[in-house]
Amino acid sequence: MTRVPPFEELFRNCQRSAIHLEMRDGYMKSDPAFIDWSAGHAIEPATRWGDWLRLVREATSRGVEVRRARIVSEPVSAYIRFEYEVTEGLNLAAGEKVRWLSRRKATDIALPGNDFWLFDAGLVLVNHFDGNGDSLEHEVTTDPKVAELCAAAFEGVWERAVPHAEYQPV
Repeated sequence: MTRVPPFEELFRNCQRSAIHLEMRDGYMKSDPAFIDWSAGHAIEPATRWGDWLRLVREATSRGVEVRRARIVSEPVSAYIRFEYEVTEGLNLAAGEKVRWLSRRKATDIALPGNDFWLFDAGLVLVNHFDGNGDSLEHEVTTDPKVAELCAAAFEGVWERAVPHAEYQPV
């Protein structure tokens, strides 16, 4: 198995683009931020995810385009509503561009079986999760066919997806 570099290393070595496709309706429900949000507490992204904000800002200041697309079931799950509510203060504030696509509008898009990050159109970081949305392991590949599938899937989703500012979760 190929050594999986730390995520921060992949991001810092990225030169042009970092794209992320999320296709699950829930992740890490044991995340303290999600638990606090579920209990009605205000979430301050800069306090909770300061390292992420710095990492993405560093990349975007170097000219790296960072885009994230989320395919979601509607009505949205509690976890997706949580993600939606923190996106402005977290992802957008860091310099990411974020779009949302209803799963109903993704039926004819060829999608890989897992969420992924694609760096500079050639290196794919595959995210593996268990049934509850907890991260299991990551896999890295530079296989051109996998990178091409991921790039095409992401762009297909991106074209149809709604920018965060215009999306209203159902």
